[in-house]
Amino acid sequence: MTTVAELPAGFADKVTAAQSTFRAVMDAMARPGRICKVAAALPAPAPLMPAVAAIALTLFDHDTPIWLDAAVVRHREVGQWLKFHCSAPVVEEASVASFALVADPARMPALDCFALGSNDYPDRSTTLILQVASLTDGAPLELSGPGIRGTTALAATVSADLIAQLALNRELFPRGVDLVLVAGDEVVALPRSTRITAKGG
Repeated sequence: MTTVAELPAGFADKVTAAQSTFRAVMDAMARPGRICKVAAALPAPAPLMPAVAAIALTLFDHDTPIWLDAAVVRHREVGQWLKFHCSAPVVEEASVASFALVADPARMPALDCFALGSNDYPDRSTTLILQVASLTDGAPLELSGPGIRGTTALAATVSADLIAQLALNRELFPRGVDLVLVAGDEVVALPRSTRITAKGG
């Protein structure tokens, strides 16, 4: 069993690092498809990526229930690390989570299994943080919608099934989930308002 002393450290300068990470995530949300670097990315227990660790320490707290996929749950030290640094409660039901950490997107539940919010309270939905192999080496996608002038391109390594689910998710607006894709220390946001199609499709 991993002791507290053996857990990876958090931010060296908590306030500055959290502010920097928050700005990076908000910038990504405001400009869907734009790759943003998380300068405060830090080591964390496997399989968490550096930017995911920084996002967790910035956005998670005792009021934000989080859901972990099986690939994360298998590594018990991740739960210990999150509890020690964030005090965020881990929940088993995806439908009540404020955030979801997904290390293996190919095996995650369907998007409609997560909290979708309501017309009156669309903010009561889940933000999914998905780790992907690359933000630049996948099949080309075309994005449009709020925060995008005309269209923009993205080539993240996400499945065709997820793209199809995101199309249905957009139809629920203002309800629906938001996605943050992470590769290493970089992030891209796909808010529920973004239209995503296979390029040329």
